[in-house]
Amino acid sequence: MNASDSLGKLIFRLSLGGLMLFHGIDKITNPGSMDFITGKVAEMGLPDLLAYGVYVGEVLAPIMVIIGLFARIGGLLIAINMTAAIFLVHMGQLTLLNQTGGWDLELQACYLFGGLSLLFMGSGDFAARPD
Repeated sequence: MNASDSLGKLIFRLSLGGLMLFHGIDKITNPGSMDFITGKVAEMGLPDLLAYGVYVGEVLAPIMVIIGLFARIGGLLIAINMTAAIFLVHMGQLTLLNQTGGWDLELQACYLFGGLSLLFMGSGDFAARPD
């Protein structure tokens, strides 16, 4: 792999992981947000414990992605997290556009497809454990 490919993957990993980590930090610093997530999980008839998977998808996985340690798995975990978020919270927005004409779920889609992209392309050479 050439240096520019690895640099591009590093920039992608830092962007995806760094921006997702802000969501996780928000959940850690605002524990009341977990009440909302737990409520949504319960509405679906699932065990409340599954709500805490958000910490895996928004804290652990982004850290894995940022440092490049099992980055493919981190990307998969982010994609799973975003799929769950879409099903639990955003299903009503699937066909909606926002005020500027963009898709209402473009942020969620960027995280979901970014995670999937990382799953398939790997971390690049500038990683704690290149794959």
